Amino acid sequence: MHEPRSLGSDDLVALIAPLTELVVRAGAAILGVNRGAMKIEGKIDGSPVTEADLAADRIIGDGLARLIPDIPALSEERADQFTPAGRGSFFLIDPLDGTKEFVAGRAEFTVNLALVTNGMPLLGIVAAPALGCLWRGLAGRGAERLTLESGARAPIHTRRPAPAHGEPWVAAVSRSHGDARTEAFIDRRPGAIREKLGSALKFGLLAEGKADIYPRLAPTSEWDIAAGAAVVTAAGGLVTSAGGAPLRFGQMRDAEHGRYIVPSFIAWGDPAAVMPAY
Repeated sequence: MHEPRSLGSDDLVALIAPLTELVVRAGAAILGVNRGAMKIEGKIDGSPVTEADLAADRIIGDGLARLIPDIPALSEERADQFTPAGRGSFFLIDPLDGTKEFVAGRAEFTVNLALVTNGMPLLGIVAAPALGCLWRGLAGRGAERLTLESGARAPIHTRRPAPAHGEPWVAAVSRSHGDARTEAFIDRRPGAIREKLGSALKFGLLAEGKADIYPRLAPTSEWDIAAGAAVVTAAGGLVTSAGGAPLRFGQMRDAEHGRYIVPSFIAWGDPAAVMPAY
């Protein structure tokens, strides 16, 4: 088997617009699903999957196959069909991140698409179709926020830690997936303000400079965070393991469930603030 080729910086620049279009189309398909009448099924791990997840996955999968067929794709909905890319490039997709929020009728869900090369997410797109916005970033090229209706774009950048500007730490946290270790980590920053959000919206908050940290010291899947990690990094931040090491994607597999797992991570607005969580 040939190892997938690696995409370079010029490739990523050429891909950002058509990939953004794919993500926007997937978001529109999600919004077109009647939440009150849709079929909801449970996966092996107990998480829900809906016809909206599958519709968005189909649009992105078909689009990538036409756009760049020699680059493999790892999607949450087709993880069992993926062969690890080794040192090559691959796409990492969550076609509907925050399915629980979507089913509950909330707007806090996203479409996540990342391009990973040599284990590192170099391009990321996180769309929030119900909120009408999208964040995207390219390694070394910066990040921006797009308004979907108008197409208006604005560059974004992370900020210095809260103490540097005389305000409490702002921590982006999960609305649905709290854990004791994460709470203890935040508690070590007296007066920290918790901003609760669903899905990868927390990465957008951090990339825009509206939060200082986004910790999750419990396992999550690679497709949940790769796109957001790319956006935050492009915006000037850093995403690390709980111990402060760089994250690598396409390599971490949970033997019991056969899922690609990130044991823990912390997204930092300022790389200079990085420190081990324990």
